[in-house]
Amino acid sequence: MRKSGMVLFPNAKINLGLNIVAKRIDGFHDIETCFFPIGLCDILEFVKTDEETVFQSSGLSIPGNPADNLCLIAWKLLAKDFNIPSVKIHLHKQIPIGAGLGGGSSDAAYMLKGLNNYFNLKLPVDTLKYYASKLGSDCTFFIENKPSFAVGKGEILNPISLNLEGYKIALINPGIHISTKEAYSAVVPRKPDKNLTDLLELPVIKWSGKIKNDFEDYALKKYPVIAEIKAKLTGLGAVFTLMTGSGSSVFGLFEGSVPSSLKKEFPDSLVWLEA
Repeated sequence: MRKSGMVLFPNAKINLGLNIVAKRIDGFHDIETCFFPIGLCDILEFVKTDEETVFQSSGLSIPGNPADNLCLIAWKLLAKDFNIPSVKIHLHKQIPIGAGLGGGSSDAAYMLKGLNNYFNLKLPVDTLKYYASKLGSDCTFFIENKPSFAVGKGEILNPISLNLEGYKIALINPGIHISTKEAYSAVVPRKPDKNLTDLLELPVIKWSGKIKNDFEDYALKKYPVIAEIKAKLTGLGAVFTLMTGSGSSVFGLFEGSVPSSLKKEFPDSLVWLEA
């Protein structure tokens, strides 16, 4: 075991389409979506300690009790089944919370992967996915962190060949926290008219109006600023825009490059541009 700590960079994701297909008897929903990793990251560090395991954070404020943070719960899951020592965990939060970007899930998945490597547990990918599934529906995606078509609650993954070469992503977050529970309660589940995997095979310039996010109807009506962001991105040249997850972040795909003026257009929002 190493004496030094480990620093990790859990990344966000966007949803290229999101259909709410059915409500399950367990109260959750069946969905179909394409998870796509992006480069916006948190910074996660842990180091072995002789004291009890603790969690601390900096950066964006994280609501709730620190004792309930998924990074800490991820350590507890592995510590219960394997003989690993206590650690001090520090998370510098940069991915907005309640923004449809999966930041908390990514933090938890990276904690699992980091502990596995740091303490040489030699857990295979499928075992890491098993533990990730106990932490949240989309935690499983961040174990392999590759473009994936997801069904079930979002935990059943299949790799998808998706080439966005030639396009750049711009992400806008207006700072609105949308409750996932609230968002689901506003959606009437239904099977989509066309298969999302088939639509994703179309050229990107044909995605508009075909690939949708079922949460958008509710979110755009309740938070008009989200509709304004989509319209502004389109006006700036984005060939495709969509809210990601249950919101409130919106991304735009630009062919070639993102306009240099884009950040100035959203002075009150967090703006992330793909390098």
